[in-house]
Amino acid sequence: MIFQQRPQQVVFTNQARCHDCYRCVRICPVKAIVVKDGQAFIDEARCLSCGTCIRECPQGAKTYRIDLDKAEEIAAGPFAAVSIAPSFAGIFEPWQYTRLPAALRRLGFRYVAETAVGASLVAAQMSEFLGANPKQASICTACPAVVTYIEKYRPDEIGSLMPIVSPMIAHAMHIKKHFNDKARVVFIGPCVAKKVEADRPQYAGLVDCVLTFEELEEWFKKKNIDLNTCEDSAFDEEPADKSRLFPVEGGAMATAGLRTDMMDNKVLFVSGFGEMQEAVDSLSTHKIQCVIEPLICPQGCLNGAGIKKAKGNLFERRSKLIAYAQLPVSNPSLQQTKDISAATFEKKESGRKLDVSDEDIRHVLEKTGKVRSEDQLNCGACGYLNCRDQAIAVIQGMAEPEMCIPYMRRLAEQRSDRIMATSPNGIIILNQELNVINYNPAFAGMFHTNTSCIGKTVAQFIDQEPFSRVASGQTEMFDGIITQPALDLTIRLIVYALKEEKQYVGIFIAIPSGRVNAQRLEKIKAETIQQARELYDHQITMARDFAVFLGEYTAKGEELVQKIVDAVKEDP
Repeated sequence: MIFQQRPQQVVFTNQARCHDCYRCVRICPVKAIVVKDGQAFIDEARCLSCGTCIRECPQGAKTYRIDLDKAEEIAAGPFAAVSIAPSFAGIFEPWQYTRLPAALRRLGFRYVAETAVGASLVAAQMSEFLGANPKQASICTACPAVVTYIEKYRPDEIGSLMPIVSPMIAHAMHIKKHFNDKARVVFIGPCVAKKVEADRPQYAGLVDCVLTFEELEEWFKKKNIDLNTCEDSAFDEEPADKSRLFPVEGGAMATAGLRTDMMDNKVLFVSGFGEMQEAVDSLSTHKIQCVIEPLICPQGCLNGAGIKKAKGNLFERRSKLIAYAQLPVSNPSLQQTKDISAATFEKKESGRKLDVSDEDIRHVLEKTGKVRSEDQLNCGACGYLNCRDQAIAVIQGMAEPEMCIPYMRRLAEQRSDRIMATSPNGIIILNQELNVINYNPAFAGMFHTNTSCIGKTVAQFIDQEPFSRVASGQTEMFDGIITQPALDLTIRLIVYALKEEKQYVGIFIAIPSGRVNAQRLEKIKAETIQQARELYDHQITMARDFAVFLGEYTAKGEELVQKIVDAVKEDP
């Protein structure tokens, strides 16, 4: 879970896990991914910190800044307060709801409350604002990623943003004022973008640290805190209205007392980047006068990037949250702070480069062999919608031509064909029936064939026994010397299988006649030496055996002579 951090950047890439899949490029709603040397980096100027890449990366290569050390330092201080987002009801089990406050107090927090208290303050200001501006098209500002999108990519709609802070900021203001600015506030929720929101200069000193639910569970593990062993307890402050519904579509409007009927064309609640983008576009293109409540995560905050994927079905989370919102409260909110500061928004640099000419685009398309419209497959494998968009990204330094899979495949095929065409060795490729499906010029020259070899059996050119042995599995690879007397050829033949393709490759290496004679001479020399050694050993053995035989014969002769001498000496 915890990777090497980059404190200056909230969302970043763990390079050790990034492996050329381009999924982050494909799913990033604003194409804030820069690919360089096959590695995907995040352009902070473009990034919304929405966490889409974190949630979708199959390798876990996209991650976010971990702030546990800072949270621990705050919790160890004299007065630590924690504001926990209402999404917790969808993450934890119902029996854990009353154990969670006690667990947070064990971490060191003296004040434990729900962020929904701040959502109540926001809803009250929404009602006042909409009452004073009934005909103005307005966009709710609870989602920080939506606010960032409009500031960076739709600055013409900044005036449509309600000048109201998010529930996190409102609750932090409420806590600070209630405790005379003595409290240090840690916010815990499902959203990575909240880390960026807390760092905004206009909110300096309000939220001292932001953790995700994933970080909270890491903290519990680190401190050996088990909810099973925690006592039942209540939050120090709870909302008395519907503000716990803020994480789901329409929750803010329901809390503000607005109609949430989907048939009402005066209100529009959307989730997911695509829906949000179309809704914002409708304000300027169609001049629709309505209130838009956008959440950038599909199905709302319960699908935030700071939630572990193992935390149940998304709709199960939603069901638990709605059920929790209907429960009675134990400690209603303290006296509400009326003078919550207004929010301000401003245009931000997105880092986009729009000065791309058609000639520049054509040059990139030429390089990748896609000048003709029929060659532009627009397959999206590179992560971009079409070949033209990818070419623009290449010009802007966001992408590389090598991201185009059809282009790289053509290069590989060209290199393979070139290797085949220029190889001095004969090469053939056979199918399962040992018929030729490809061959190179060297093979054709070696076997003096001027007609196409495609479809012919290998037996027409050479003994197919080595190929049959490999095809039958008798051997993994054949490597031997064969001769073709009719062609006056001596060849080293290497045969191996392409198992997945169910094909067989034969490589024919011609051995020059001089080299053959030299090999034969070396063979004769070796055989002569071997025969000489065998003759020598045979002679030694015979000499040894003959010596033994001669010794025995001499001994018997001496014995016989002695007997004759003794007989002569005896008297008649």
